Amino acid sequence: MPRAIGRCLCGAVTYEVRGPLRDIVLCHCVECRRWSGHVGAFSATRVDHLVIGETAALRWIDSPDSNRDARRGFCADCGSSLFWQAAGAERVGIAAGTLEPPTGLRVAAHIYTHQASDWDELPDDRLPRDPDLGTLDLRWS
Repeated sequence: MPRAIGRCLCGAVTYEVRGPLRDIVLCHCVECRRWSGHVGAFSATRVDHLVIGETAALRWIDSPDSNRDARRGFCADCGSSLFWQAAGAERVGIAAGTLEPPTGLRVAAHIYTHQASDWDELPDDRLPRDPDLGTLDLRWS
């Protein structure tokens, strides 16, 4: 049984997660803002736990200013942003809005807040900000 399922807006790209998902991290970087039109909200799973069903419309592009040489996956038919993956990483980020509820996930941290736009008012939610994700203890479920 999959842990979660998801898809793009038009359904041309579908996927299953067959392992744990990480709680959601809100990314305020310039690239996520331009990619999504707002803050990027990403969960994550191991690459080998992500099973992509329909792939004909899935496209990957390099994320041009990524300091981790990341790439981004999207649907070529409807434009939905779906995935983010750093070069050589064992995990892949999944756009949280593409997951079918209920997910059981919660927002765990804000990253790249120093790149937030002037209209992006960070909430006083007491979540960690700009942590080193390698040292942050995030919940996996």
